[in-house]
Amino acid sequence: MLSQNELGADVGALRAYAQAVEGLGYDFIVTADHVVGSDAAAYPELERVYPISNVLHEPLALFCFLSAAAPKLGMLTSVIILPQRQATLVAKQAASLDLMTGGRFRLGVGIGWNVVEFEALGMNFKDRARRFEEQIEVIHRLTRDELVSFEGRYHTLKGSGINPLPRTRPIPIWIGAQAEAPARRAARIGDGYLPLRPLVEAATPEAAWEQTIEMVRGWVREAGRDPSAFGIEGRLDASRGTPDDWRRAIALWRRLGASHLSIGTGGLGGADAQIARLRDVKALLT
Repeated sequence: MLSQNELGADVGALRAYAQAVEGLGYDFIVTADHVVGSDAAAYPELERVYPISNVLHEPLALFCFLSAAAPKLGMLTSVIILPQRQATLVAKQAASLDLMTGGRFRLGVGIGWNVVEFEALGMNFKDRARRFEEQIEVIHRLTRDELVSFEGRYHTLKGSGINPLPRTRPIPIWIGAQAEAPARRAARIGDGYLPLRPLVEAATPEAAWEQTIEMVRGWVREAGRDPSAFGIEGRLDASRGTPDDWRRAIALWRRLGASHLSIGTGGLGGADAQIARLRDVKALLT
């Protein structure tokens, strides 16, 4: 998980970080999405805004750069705030990134929380959940079919398509969720689930995750889908704890059948400290 705030606008550091991650044998790199930051004083009515002091590159543009710097790495957005973007353009960008990464791009998406960004981008915040589901259908169809005709509430396509199409058809769309409604949506229409926190409280964090994953797989089955074909990405925060803590987290996600595991190292400092920690964790994964 790329901690951009610590690498800042140093393009050389971003390149070196991605190449070091690739050299350690990791499979993919993850980054988040916020288009604008804000001054909280300008929005006293809001509980929080994304602070202007945080550094965050536009993820799809960043991945174009990183795919050239570290061509063996896959890429995951976790997550693109899809309803503040135009779905057809995102489909085109995702298809291009899939080709640039040799079919190793996953489009992680979420509905977003920051009304300031929707306002800045000229998009409606209130109908974002309804648009989100239609956007996913549009992106799936545009990245699968040569020509698409679609008449929805928010999108109209008449015999239109993108060229070139991606290697992976359709582009895999993973849905980030920290509450039940988006987790159910992921189970129903997503290709994978990016759990941000457990959906239940339990005696231990491990028990909470076990119950959460059991619930999600149940919703996948209710939707008439195959749980074995549905992706789940575990998370390990390696910026804290001990190697024994990391081993337990790795064992938990393996036991739960996660298809992917992302490793966070944010807060440790610059690229050298983060790469050193990633090296320590990689030793436990082999």
